[in-house]
Parts: sequence; C-alpha cells; structure tokens
Amino acid sequence: MRIAWAVLVLTLVFVSEVLALVAFGVWGWDHSPRWLLVWLLPLAGVVVWGLFASPKASRGGPRARPIVKVLVFAAAFLAIRDVSGYSWALAFLVFVVVVNGLAETPSVRDSGFLPVKGKS
Repeated sequence: MRIAWAVLVLTLVFVSEVLALVAFGVWGWDHSPRWLLVWLLPLAGVVVWGLFASPKASRGGPRARPIVKVLVFAAAFLAIRDVSGYSWALAFLVFVVVVNGLAETPSVRDSGFLPVKGKS
C-alpha cells in the first residue's frame, strides 16, 4: 500500500508539472504572436525545469530547486488566471501545493522512487 501511495503522489506531481507547461502554451496561444509563444513558452519551461528543478537537475541544488519550482508554478498560476480566471488558477495552485506537500512526506520521499543525492 505504501508503494502504491508513493506512485500515486509522484504521478500527481508529474501531472502538476505538465499542467504548468500546458498553461504556458495556452497563455501563448491567447497572446500575440501566438505562432511563436505557443511552443516557445512551454519549451522555455521545460529547459528551466530540466536545468534547475528536476530531481536530477545538473544546476539545481537545495536552494535553487525550490525557488525555481515556486517561480514556474507561480508563472503558471498567473497564466491560468489571465486566460481562464481566478477560480481555475486557484484550483491549480491548491492542487500543486497539496501534491508537492504530500511528495515531501517521509512515506513518499523515502519510497525509493526519487533519486538519492550522490547516486546515479
């Protein structure tokens, strides 16, 4: 049961990250020049996330990782608020906070599914 819980929580964390990238694309589609922003903003999000916020980030660290995660999710919140309104943005924010908070609990963090610092 503990492994299933960890898998569920980490899957929802991944979903929250994908939703942030989708929010960037939707915001880009809603603004000009849409042909450029619709793919450029999600791509920039992927690059920033990959470099600084992912579990195996090459440039992330104990300080940079949480800061970048907050900045990316805050930008996604603003994008959703601009396109869809405050209610959807607030629902997204609550979802992100809850699933990322659950991911930090010992039952998920120590499940063995997250990379351990210093091991490949």
